[in-house]
Amino acid sequence: MARTTVKESHRQWPPPAKPWVLTMRWHDLLFIHWPVRPEMVRPLISAEVDLDTFDGWAWIGVVPFHMSGVRLRFVPPIWPVSRFAELNVRTYVKTEGRKGVWFFSLDAASKVAVRAARLLGLPYFDAQMRVEPGERRVAYHSARVHHDLPPAEFEATYGPTGPIYYSAPDSLDRWLTARYCLYAAHGKRIVFGEIDHAPWPLQSAEVDLRVNTMTAPLGITLSDSKPIAHFARRLDVFAWPVVRLKNTRWQI
Repeated sequence: MARTTVKESHRQWPPPAKPWVLTMRWHDLLFIHWPVRPEMVRPLISAEVDLDTFDGWAWIGVVPFHMSGVRLRFVPPIWPVSRFAELNVRTYVKTEGRKGVWFFSLDAASKVAVRAARLLGLPYFDAQMRVEPGERRVAYHSARVHHDLPPAEFEATYGPTGPIYYSAPDSLDRWLTARYCLYAAHGKRIVFGEIDHAPWPLQSAEVDLRVNTMTAPLGITLSDSKPIAHFARRLDVFAWPVVRLKNTRWQI
């Protein structure tokens, strides 16, 4: 894997000038990615964004992790929305001046957080989740239980297998992980939000993936070949308001 130093620039554009509104800490995060033909993914995302590809391939990511310290600016963490597990299914898109994540789904173990996020237009769903953190391995299980939605399940044990490194600017590692904005659809409503954090402290990862039906609702069957996997132990994240895409104003 290509590597660089943390001192090199890791963003395409500066973070918003306005103050952030939400902060959180992500723990034991696993990126698992599969290459997928673009024609399989393009019909699943809004025409208002362009599908982003790397060497001609679209990529589907499944990303389990758990959070702590989730809070609004000037507000202390409040249980039960300050600490919970989350798992997202994503691909990568771009608009003029912004390359980001397109979220197909975000499953979470906090009913309060799910409802708050859905009010913003984000595709959050209720799930029963179990996380057993460990220094060498993390055991993770998620089963979607959202009302009137088909089931989706994920079960794996994963952990780091190498030292921490920082991705090089033009590498696939950087392309898959260094994304500082999000896009999602809620009906015909397309939303956009920005985040900021330090460069990802990545490690190569080993994954025992026992169950993964997270892309079944999309009609995508992921390849049986071994996916690309990255691990990150911890990252502090800041987020700005989620807005309708047509209301965004780029400040580059």
